[in-house]
Amino acid sequence: MGSGKEGKKKPLNPKEMMKMKMKKPSSLGPKASNPEPKFKKKNKLLNNVDKKKKKNDSSDKVGAKKPKPQAEPIPPSQQLNFFLDQFQSANNLQLSSLESDSLTETLILDLSQGLDREVSTLGTQMKAAFGPSWKEVLCEGQLMEGKIDPGNPAVLIISASALRSLEFLRGIRPLTRECPAAKLFSKHMKVDDQVSILKNRVNIASGTPSRIKKLIDMEALELSRLSVIVLDMHTDVKGYSLFTLPQVREEFWDLYKNYFHQRLLQGDTRICLFGRIPIGTDRKKNTKQAS
Repeated sequence: MGSGKEGKKKPLNPKEMMKMKMKKPSSLGPKASNPEPKFKKKNKLLNNVDKKKKKNDSSDKVGAKKPKPQAEPIPPSQQLNFFLDQFQSANNLQLSSLESDSLTETLILDLSQGLDREVSTLGTQMKAAFGPSWKEVLCEGQLMEGKIDPGNPAVLIISASALRSLEFLRGIRPLTRECPAAKLFSKHMKVDDQVSILKNRVNIASGTPSRIKKLIDMEALELSRLSVIVLDMHTDVKGYSLFTLPQVREEFWDLYKNYFHQRLLQGDTRICLFGRIPIGTDRKKNTKQAS
């Protein structure tokens, strides 16, 4: 008889046990390991495509930038009434009948209605405003004794900030290649440097009320050739504009009363309200902010 020890199986060592674990039986043979992961992977890819498509569809509806609807043109008479209302409200005064009769809608530069009032279109708008003489007035860089003096722009753009002034200068760059525009704001600009620039011919200048007034007070900036004042109607993220930002508003009307109002009364200069003009509901909102 054999002993009990001979009937017992020899225990497997750890290496053999690992090999057995790694070997998995497959009824489909070695090349068809398991078809399920392939189907799952394919479905996963299809799901990802669907998700991306849905995401793109939702971005088209919500996040995509849509062209801004062109604002309806506002007649010059309404623009003038808006401007005069702002002037009287800000200065707490009432224009005399003589002044009111002198300030007619011809003082408002009515821009081409076929173009949006975006900064990039200002150059085209100014060319249309000056007609056949636009190149001579806006582009040429030579001084003409007795006719065009140094530091005497034909167009003056007034904004609430230096950043907006720079945006306008970029928009009119095609007009300022031969005769550079003057930057009339205080941010990163020294007065002495601006005075030096104004010793040359200047056709277009862009700046903020405070620095513009300072340069006029210093007699560095002349106004005898000034034909158009472009007033930036842009509102910032907080809803403020040239007419509603408290300190800038005061500086602008101080500049206007001292140097521009008389020129308008005499018909020497026109006003261009560039951008969306807050008339109606927006106008009431702006008046409330200004007060």
